[in-house]
This record gives sequence, C-alpha cells and structure tokens, in this order.
Amino acid sequence: MAELPIIESSQLPLKHLKKVPDHFWYRGEISLLDRPKVSIVGTRRPMRYTREKIRELAETLTRRGVAVVSGAAMGVDAVAHTGAGPSNTIAVVANGVDIRYPAINASLIESIEKEGLVLSQFEPGTRAAAWSFVIRNEIVVGLGDVLVIGEADENSGSMRSAEYALKQGKEIYVLPHRLGESEGTNRLLKEGLARPIYSIEAFAERFGVVPTIEQARDEFFYFCQKHPTLDQAVLQFGDRVFEAELEGKIVVENGRIRPA
Repeated sequence: MAELPIIESSQLPLKHLKKVPDHFWYRGEISLLDRPKVSIVGTRRPMRYTREKIRELAETLTRRGVAVVSGAAMGVDAVAHTGAGPSNTIAVVANGVDIRYPAINASLIESIEKEGLVLSQFEPGTRAAAWSFVIRNEIVVGLGDVLVIGEADENSGSMRSAEYALKQGKEIYVLPHRLGESEGTNRLLKEGLARPIYSIEAFAERFGVVPTIEQARDEFFYFCQKHPTLDQAVLQFGDRVFEAELEGKIVVENGRIRPA
C-alpha cells in the first residue's frame, strides 16, 4: 500500500483545543477544511424523527456550501454524512484511515474517501477502541464552527461531545424532543447550555445563502460564505474579487464580503 498523505495540525482549525497531535492522516479533498463547517453528532440508534430532521438539516446546510463534520459511526453520524453527500462531508474516524469501520458503513466511508475527506490522528493500521472514540469526538467538535446534537441519552458519547464544545466556547444546537425522549439534549436545553433548532432554514441561513444559477458554486463561493475581509479575499483570489463585485455576485460592506 502506498504511503498515506498527512496534513499538519497547524493547517486545521483546531486552535480551541489545548492539545492536538502533530499531524493527521487523510484520504480525500483537504480543501473541504476551508469551508464553513458544522459538526453533527448523536445516538447510534436514532428514532425516525431524528433521522428525517438530521438528513434535512445536512442537505440544507450543504446547499449553502457548508461542510458537515461527523464521526462515520452508525446512526446520526451516517445520516448526517449521507444527507450532506460524500463531496460535502468530513469524516473523522477513530481508527487508521486505511480501515473502514464500522463495516456496515464501509461503502459510505469509501465514497467519502473518493469525494469528501476522511481524517484520522491515528497511525494507519490502528484499530478503533473505546479510548480512541473519545479522542475522535473532540476532533469532530473542534473542526466545526458549531455543534449540533441530533439525539442523545444521558451519559452518552454525544454528551461528552457537548462538554468538549462548552470547553472550546462553541455554541451547541439540538433538535427539540418530547419529554422522556433524548434526555441528554433535553437537559442541555433545561440548563441553558444549548439552543433548539425550531426552523432548519433559519438555522442554515446563519451560514450564508443558497447559490443562484449565476453564482458559481466553487471554492470562491464557499470562501465568501464565511464573510471574509476584502483584504483576505484579494490575497487569496486576486482580481476575481473585483470581477465578482462588478457582476453583482458579491457585496462588499464595511470591509467584508458576502454573497449577493
């Protein structure tokens, strides 16, 4: 097997983590790391309501150029990756990137390798273990701009992810559930540690707009969704910034850029 490529941790948006490995192994398209990102986690046995809403959420986010980050596990993770589509998803795995685990998600992981991005801090050949899932969860949270928990019981791995998000100063959003269901996320709401997603469209709008036919959905569009400064955009894309402004594809306000 050919040697797998690595990416230095300094190139990843993990500044909120106190300790990170020197590098990560990966398969796929590392440019996904430059997009706005939302981490989505949850139970491995989601109810139908959760599956439907997480899929809808992932689809809605990716229409705006947002990359969905999750852990490639069964349940909510797999639904999030599937809803986003392989080319819009980042899978952080708890094993070496040369191992497709769990086996039930092997075809999904393979499609992400080809079109999206699979990341791991574990050396090739490393098998998943209880401790590696804990470490993996922190990276999943660290990569996202915010954390969404679809459904979670008390004392679950998803609630550990919530703890990571709080330590990293990141906002947590959850799906609203009925009493007696998803006790973990309901507790987060009760304690004021998370916000409910009452409207998927309204939540997604905070990450930008859906591109029109005239807007090229490429890395320039994804970049503009992050509302960069004019100087940042010119440094990375040069004259294309001014051409896009003249064509009415972007708007410059108070020194920052947004899609029109």
